[in-house]
Amino acid sequence: MYQRQPLCVTVLINIVSPFGSSRDDDMISLPLFPLSTVLFPGGQLSLQVFEVRYLDMIRQCINNSSTFGVVTLTSGSEIRLPGKTETFSQVGTLVNILEWSSPRPGLLTVICEGTRRFRIYTIEQQRHGLWTAEYLDMIDNDKDIPIPDELIDTSTSLENLLYTMKRQGIGESELSVVAPYRLNDCGWVANRWAELLPISLPQKQNLLALENPLLRLELIQDELAERDMLT
Repeated sequence: MYQRQPLCVTVLINIVSPFGSSRDDDMISLPLFPLSTVLFPGGQLSLQVFEVRYLDMIRQCINNSSTFGVVTLTSGSEIRLPGKTETFSQVGTLVNILEWSSPRPGLLTVICEGTRRFRIYTIEQQRHGLWTAEYLDMIDNDKDIPIPDELIDTSTSLENLLYTMKRQGIGESELSVVAPYRLNDCGWVANRWAELLPISLPQKQNLLALENPLLRLELIQDELAERDMLT
């Protein structure tokens, strides 16, 4: 399945299909990939895929230039276990596959990027174990909100951290933070800190579900202040 480091989705009338086309009279299913991580829009995720249900899903996405959704596990395992099932968060993130390779039969390595959040209302598990979302809403992308003066230390601290890590030889792929850097945008800075900070998965998930990027950054500032990480 996934090493590192769904439900059947129904997107209703007037919802833009995450597969890239607008549907007025049809519905789609969105395949889901439950993982022990939280992916934010603009973030990158590296996967090693070896479980059959996900190999098939990834191959279909590659062949059809389509997408899938990453959701965070709340119970269960990333690898399917006999007699066990997974539960996962209601809010997830669509991804685009940026790069992929097959170093050997039965293994795919994939680099993907989070694009847009969604909220699930109905899920279904297929016979071979793949979860799909049957009914979901797309969550609006964050508005571009400049960072106010009282929060600018969150941006400065992030910039300093990225500079320090690069000097230490830590690459963008290891950080999951890639250019272009939008260091004056509330949503982008909040999302990157949410990925980097060693906070719990429920905390990260709560930040993902927040639709107000300014509030998200305020909560990040509180967390940074408690950890004495502001510069």
